[in-house]
Amino acid sequence: MRSLSKVRGTPRRAVPEEAADRIERRAPRPETRWDVVLVWLMRVVAVVWMVKGLSAWAEILGARPNAAPFETAPIGRQAVIVYFGVINLLAAVGLWLATAWGGVVWLLAATSAIVLALLTPQLLPMSLPSLAFDGMIILVYFTVSWLASRELR
Repeated sequence: MRSLSKVRGTPRRAVPEEAADRIERRAPRPETRWDVVLVWLMRVVAVVWMVKGLSAWAEILGARPNAAPFETAPIGRQAVIVYFGVINLLAAVGLWLATAWGGVVWLLAATSAIVLALLTPQLLPMSLPSLAFDGMIILVYFTVSWLASRELR
């Protein structure tokens, strides 16, 4: 039965009988489209950064073909390789879990790689396409995050 009732002068519809025993005040909102896109973007980037982290560890352990032994590299280069071996894997885990700290650690890893590659190419040699890819992924991440946050309002 649909009846109108007045509460403090505002007309309201009666609650249907099947929804009268619900605990929530309103039904949960389904996931928005941009939220899903953001999670999938984070997971794809997590896989890429996992490969980057494992590649750094392959260099440390001497498993990378045609690479100079890790021990013969300058101390600065060794520090950079170990840094990215740790932070890339940490960022990959955080991104895969779609956590806020994962995005922050990933942005730290990506921006520090870009800055190191541009300012000290002898410590972290990166090709121009690799730098462009990292920059493009950062821009896409910010764009999708912004669209997801706008959709939640």
